[in-house]
Amino acid sequence: MSRPLCLLLCAILALSAGLNRALGQTDPAEQAVLQSLAERREASWQTAQKIWQAAEPGYQETISSELLADAAAAAGLTVKRGVAEIPTAFIAEFGSGHPIIGILGEYDALPGLSQQAEPERLARPGEHNWGHACGHHLFGTASLSAAIALAAQIRDGKISGTIRFYGCPAEEGGSGKVFMVQAGLFNDCDAVLHWHPGSRNAAGDRSSLARIAVKFQFEGRTAHAASAPHLGRSALDAVELTAHASELLREHTPENTRIHHVITSGGDAPNVVPPFAEIYYYIRHPEGRFLKPLYERLELCARAGALATETQLKIRYEGGIREILPNSVLTGVVRRRLQSQNDLQWTDAEQKFAARIQQTLDSRDGLEALRQVDDVDNTIGKGSTDVGDISWVVPTTGFTTVCWVPGTPAHSWQAVAAGGMTIGEKGMHLAARTLALTAVDLFRSPDVLQQAAAELRQRLGTEKYESLMRAGQKPPLDYRNPPKAGVPATP
Repeated sequence: MSRPLCLLLCAILALSAGLNRALGQTDPAEQAVLQSLAERREASWQTAQKIWQAAEPGYQETISSELLADAAAAAGLTVKRGVAEIPTAFIAEFGSGHPIIGILGEYDALPGLSQQAEPERLARPGEHNWGHACGHHLFGTASLSAAIALAAQIRDGKISGTIRFYGCPAEEGGSGKVFMVQAGLFNDCDAVLHWHPGSRNAAGDRSSLARIAVKFQFEGRTAHAASAPHLGRSALDAVELTAHASELLREHTPENTRIHHVITSGGDAPNVVPPFAEIYYYIRHPEGRFLKPLYERLELCARAGALATETQLKIRYEGGIREILPNSVLTGVVRRRLQSQNDLQWTDAEQKFAARIQQTLDSRDGLEALRQVDDVDNTIGKGSTDVGDISWVVPTTGFTTVCWVPGTPAHSWQAVAAGGMTIGEKGMHLAARTLALTAVDLFRSPDVLQQAAAELRQRLGTEKYESLMRAGQKPPLDYRNPPKAGVPATP
């Protein structure tokens, strides 16, 4: 769909809403949705705080997924748990027939980022080291709140169709949504909405980086590193050679390629030749079609490391996710709603909190960002998300709201801190309102949904969706477990 036609459709929607306001009319469904969200606001925040406290790894979000699924069931939605062979994935829906509008929710945390809701770095005492540094406790809760509010309007006959909430685990590296796509869970959807916490409000035709994740594990032979080093075969040496080879590979990759790694296991003592070591890689590119050839070259680096050190290589291929295919038709509807609903204001206490956080940041953006909605059309985000795979099979769009202090990077302790207090709560509530009102528009606009579907077909052209997973690959339910020797290789 051309951008001028998209803008025309959005202008018509905006004109209709503006005319109703000018005539002193209020839309019953919209008002009821907003009232429902306001009434649930405190309960939603309590749920988000419980998920923030739990801070569970991908595919292990037992408490978090149960909190959300139980809340959906209590609100009258039909809940299907353990979908796509994933214990912590679920679907909750209400209504019947089309349009079917999906809303995504996430709830996994990140390692090494335990943090209190304080403007200085303070790990939570006695807790594990996980933290919600990407705000998924807010993401899942706001999305479910919107779905529950919409279900009430379907029940009351104010809108018709089906609202479906997707409980999506393991976004951070586990690619949970890809397996949900492969299970056919999105095949009948007319549109899918998502959002993400951030340090700015933004909406637009933004893509993302496709990504492949892999763990290379090496098994060698232990020996005394001083008295009998010749009898040992160092798995750590194999990791170091692999890392060096991959650094050299960077010079000879397509533009905008990203290759990064961590060594997740490298031995226990310097006087023992390490018999086991593991290195964990991400490869990213704006176009997923480049990744399989890049992965094959990276695998050669690992095989060379094993060959040179006489160690055995095991490969845990965790698969990949595609880049987001934007949808300008849906984006126009979201942008209008986000702009109209953005009422973010911080109290003096919240501004003081923000000022202290900004003292720890390199970038100190002004608080005027709260009232702005950035246009990110025709840009490519530097992160990756498994939302990308969904966008290849159903029209999809998303946005961000300010849940962190402006200038805060994702995956930081500062993001965990702000997301655990009222700054995060206000951004979460703005997101819930935006999602719900956007869905109301889509339920009432079959022409917009048709145009969104036509745009997806146009963007795909002759290309078909192709997963970066291998045939028959199962969800890596243990991918967040500590590495250990003897783990079977992924096919």
